[in-house]
Amino acid sequence: MGPAAGAGARGLGLETCGQDGEAAEQGGGEQKGGQGRTEGKADTHGWKDDETACSGKRCSGGLSVQPNLPESGPSGRRVTCLPDPVASLQRRGVESDAKRFEKARELIDAVHAADPRKSGDGRPAELVYADRVEAWVCRLVPEADALLRLAARCQHLERWAVPRASFPEGRTGYLNWRRSLYQRQAERARELLRQAGFSEAEAGSVATWVAKKGLKTNPGTQALEDAACLVFLENEISDFAAQHTDYPREKFVDILRKTWRKMSPAAREAALRLDLPGPIRELVEEAVAGE
Repeated sequence: MGPAAGAGARGLGLETCGQDGEAAEQGGGEQKGGQGRTEGKADTHGWKDDETACSGKRCSGGLSVQPNLPESGPSGRRVTCLPDPVASLQRRGVESDAKRFEKARELIDAVHAADPRKSGDGRPAELVYADRVEAWVCRLVPEADALLRLAARCQHLERWAVPRASFPEGRTGYLNWRRSLYQRQAERARELLRQAGFSEAEAGSVATWVAKKGLKTNPGTQALEDAACLVFLENEISDFAAQHTDYPREKFVDILRKTWRKMSPAAREAALRLDLPGPIRELVEEAVAGE
């Protein structure tokens, strides 16, 4: 990399801030659409902190061990487990719902497993991303039901199959690529949930959220967008900066400002509590000043 190409990122001290996770291109506002609805809410149990020992795949409290989660739960302590809707549904005697959730999750994760890109630990990149988005949804929406949890795992469903380079360069090409992804991911999510036995209405709610319809007005859509923005800030922005060393500081600030405007107040509060590298935190603070 020549001096001119690396000047923007080096001036921010971003080249040495690499983290696991794919780079995420963040653009302007989202297209608004219709409302979704959630049926059959399942109770969840909140976060399980590391004071309670976990063993195997499930904790005694009906919580499933998940890798690559955000570092801490609402208490600020390290999180080792996520609430498990399957155990919750089984305790309530809704065995059919538990089986549908497990089947849908298996189908979704099988699709993620086909991602040829690998994360730092060797796992498929989209499987790691799905874990991170779901974890953030559970932090932001402690009462998240099975449908919202499944929608979180569909946030980037088969995104690797439609590379950015398959659309023209520039903002118009980027927006067209993003819109096509939303629609493709939503329909694929609908298909997998129907295959798992969910009703058309239930699968339709998930498709609405994954398609990013009703941002700022639909709680499910907003939860997914908040989680995606937080994953970008926590896990991806450093790699993004390293891949775009020709960007001036002002462009990074503009990207962060647009990201910030899409987030809910709760997500913004969570973002400000992230343990970000110094140069990244400075960019975030500059971007949100006056917002």
